[in-house]
Amino acid sequence: MFWAVASTVIAMIMAITMIFYRLKAAKKPATVKKIILPPVFMSTGAFMFLFPTFQVSFMQVVEAIVVGMIFSLFLIKTSNFEIKDKEIYLIPSKAFAFILFGLLGVRIIAKLIINSQISLGETSGMFFLLAFGMIGTWRLAMLYKFKKIEKNLKKTPRQARRL
Repeated sequence: MFWAVASTVIAMIMAITMIFYRLKAAKKPATVKKIILPPVFMSTGAFMFLFPTFQVSFMQVVEAIVVGMIFSLFLIKTSNFEIKDKEIYLIPSKAFAFILFGLLGVRIIAKLIINSQISLGETSGMFFLLAFGMIGTWRLAMLYKFKKIEKNLKKTPRQARRL
């Protein structure tokens, strides 16, 4: 029970940190590196699966990643870019905080339900995969949007008028 509560508190702290980080990041131009690095850094967490406690079945992997991809749709919808002074900025969305806490709430409820059926280690592994599926999909969509805007930004004014 202690670990379930502790992991929930840590998830809440991470969500709050993400909100402040995203608000701060919106004040600086976006770059490919800033979009790609978070899932790359997060991927190191996959080392948990080297330990039998955290290993999950193939179906659990698929389920967790698919649910994460579905959750990412909310983040994708609220992540847009704009051009200011010939640079690309992420538009801060007022809905981001509500979406993040809503997703956290759904995760907590699902975790409480799942915890009664599978071990804490498996639950941890599945929620890592869910988060990775969500963040990876979201960041790929952001990269696609960013590259599309960047391509239009690099066109000469004469070419850009045709768009």
